[in-house]
Amino acid sequence: MNRLIGVVHLGPLPGAPGFDGDFPACLAAASSDARLLAEAGFDALVVENFGDAPFYADQVPAVTVAAMTRAVAEIAEAAPLPIGVNVLRNDARSALSIAAATGAAFIRVNVLSGTMTTDQGVITGRAAEVMRLRRELGLSTAVYADVMVKHAVAPPGMTIELATADTVKRGLADAIIVSGEATGAEPDLDLVRRAAAAAAGRPVLIGSGTTEANVAALLEVADGVIVGTALKVDGVTTNQVDPARAESFVKAAR
Repeated sequence: MNRLIGVVHLGPLPGAPGFDGDFPACLAAASSDARLLAEAGFDALVVENFGDAPFYADQVPAVTVAAMTRAVAEIAEAAPLPIGVNVLRNDARSALSIAAATGAAFIRVNVLSGTMTTDQGVITGRAAEVMRLRRELGLSTAVYADVMVKHAVAPPGMTIELATADTVKRGLADAIIVSGEATGAEPDLDLVRRAAAAAAGRPVLIGSGTTEANVAALLEVADGVIVGTALKVDGVTTNQVDPARAESFVKAAR
């Protein structure tokens, strides 16, 4: 398990409302962030189309898949680390397809099992389709799945234990991700512990809110962290990676 996973937040891609027409500049910025994270000592990266808001609930357009495939390929050349793919908001099948074309090591899926109410509406997990596609493509790509994902509300009566058990035992996730309520928000450590107890031995990662100040403590509870915002210039998610912040984070984690 990669303990320190840095996020490469892609800017708006072709087809997105915020796209400025300069795709080469978007790719260059992503590759620069990837290199800085690798040089700082991160174990792996995850690439996501963060700049494409507002997001589709499920399947993204073909142009997004094409753009992300190129971005992941260029990032892999820039930084010799295991790469993950997260196609927002919840297009795991496209993420697996990108992984098949680029050799990505894992994908992140916001909702693999069950349902969550989000700003895109109700998102329904498609574990049956995702896992069958992985088998059909002959991939060894790991599936990291959020439980009770951020920027979303769980159904009444749902608990972290039920969500985790279903995601692992019935959704067949390879690792579980627990986050806070929103991007950059620290999770409740009690929820992390409860998810770990229900995860049937699968690794549990923290998906938001990790900082230089709390990473050592969080890694006493979780198997790894996925971090983005805390590594950016001025701690702003959409800014470029700050090499000093990234290096300090890794030192604190080690």
